[in-house]
Amino acid sequence: MYNIKMFKNIAGFDWHIGNFEKCQKHGLSIDDIDFIFRNNPKIATDTKHSQYEERYIAIGINENGKYAFIAFTMRKIDDEKYIRPISARFMHEKEVTNYEKYSKI
Repeated sequence: MYNIKMFKNIAGFDWHIGNFEKCQKHGLSIDDIDFIFRNNPKIATDTKHSQYEERYIAIGINENGKYAFIAFTMRKIDDEKYIRPISARFMHEKEVTNYEKYSKI
């Protein structure tokens, strides 16, 4: 189970090949994304991209201490909930600075 307070009983990931390639293109591996979700990412609803399905964003840190931004949705397969990453990338320095500044408020 993943350590995400707003989601319970997550069975794992539902990878789509196109989305997986998008994440890798930006330098994040499956292990990076798994690590981030297991270590208390900050999660918010992505209202800008939720026209057809509920989407979320997660911000967390990989094993090397680099901040990453992950867009994802949830899938239900055989009565179990899965995280389906849509896109992931490392955050730019300015984004990290703003995140650290405003997350302490």
